[in-house]
Amino acid sequence: MTIRDVYIVDAVRTPIGKFGGALSSVRPDDLAAHVVRALLDRTPDLDPARIDDVVLGAANGAGEDNRDVARMAALLAGLPVTVPGVTVNRLCGSGLEAVIQAARAVALGDASIVVAGGVESMSRAPWVLQKPERAFPAGHQQLHSTTLGWRMTNPRMPAEWTVPLGEGAELVADKHGITREDQDAFALASHRKAARAWSEGLYDAEVVPYAGVDLVRDECVRDNTSLEALGKLRPSFRADGRGTVTAGNASPLNDGAAALLLVDEAGLRATGREPLARIRTSAVTGIEPQLFGLGPVEAVRRALGRAGRDFDDLTTFELNEAFAAQALGCLAEWPGLDPALVNPRGGAIAVGHPLGASGARLAGSVAHQLAAAGSGTGLAALCIGVGQGLALVLER
Repeated sequence: MTIRDVYIVDAVRTPIGKFGGALSSVRPDDLAAHVVRALLDRTPDLDPARIDDVVLGAANGAGEDNRDVARMAALLAGLPVTVPGVTVNRLCGSGLEAVIQAARAVALGDASIVVAGGVESMSRAPWVLQKPERAFPAGHQQLHSTTLGWRMTNPRMPAEWTVPLGEGAELVADKHGITREDQDAFALASHRKAARAWSEGLYDAEVVPYAGVDLVRDECVRDNTSLEALGKLRPSFRADGRGTVTAGNASPLNDGAAALLLVDEAGLRATGREPLARIRTSAVTGIEPQLFGLGPVEAVRRALGRAGRDFDDLTTFELNEAFAAQALGCLAEWPGLDPALVNPRGGAIAVGHPLGASGARLAGSVAHQLAAAGSGTGLAALCIGVGQGLALVLER
């Protein structure tokens, strides 16, 4: 069997909105349709009927993103009804999983042109009500928020596996001796890098604002924050004086969507465009659920090994910043990596983390950075709740 090269022709994303912010009035299926449509508008030579599939990640699926949001987005974007769509869920890694699954289909010859990406509206995530164990209950029933984290947990799960995500970040901080000051300094650097990237126009090539919404840049970037301001925030998960994780050194709740156009050689000719980058390898690994933040450590090692590359070969590395403690914990386990290569345009603490879209945002950002550099090797990686790591290697 011949394995085909897979190219990223283009990658777009919305500005990332904050929880209850500018994008909270937009349905997730409309957000997804917007980025799909933007890819087509930027590739006018491509006949939309030639798209073999639309693969989108979504971590929730309990609200307006139900009923296969990828298919809904394809229809809402005006693609022919003959273009199918499938939605995948690997929690925080869903958007990157969508890219990997789409690339695999193209590499094996099952598809020639695929749109891949992800979407999440954490603002619009609904409350859900379980059905009662028996009919006509007399007592009160509990609503569960589907915005983030554990809910309706199986009682057979060991308690140490189901700690809150922030407590998992605290465990990583404990393991590696990461202080509150370390985390706040990392968060400050993320905001400063993101603010600088926006002021220098580095995001202009990939961000496509949503029409009718007054949002042209990522809503959570705080240009003027400081170590003093971050230091005043109270720990969010440990109230006994040992807490280090705060709202300031963790990623916020967000809304957004991202999409990439993946093709083989024949598909590339059909687009009439030069690719941004080529997909090389990927890897997914598991870890103890409470240490989910360290999930990328082994996934990155395996992906680089499969590509025949090492940290010294990297041009750029987009590592999702679910928490500063989590990102710093991963960096501590990669002593051969130059930290200056990581998130040069800011990370999720500043840019935002709309769960199902984040992986696609990272992959798209790496592709654009490689195109700007002219050549090189890039990595995109995320930690994933319930203990997984996902990594993708791109080249140009």
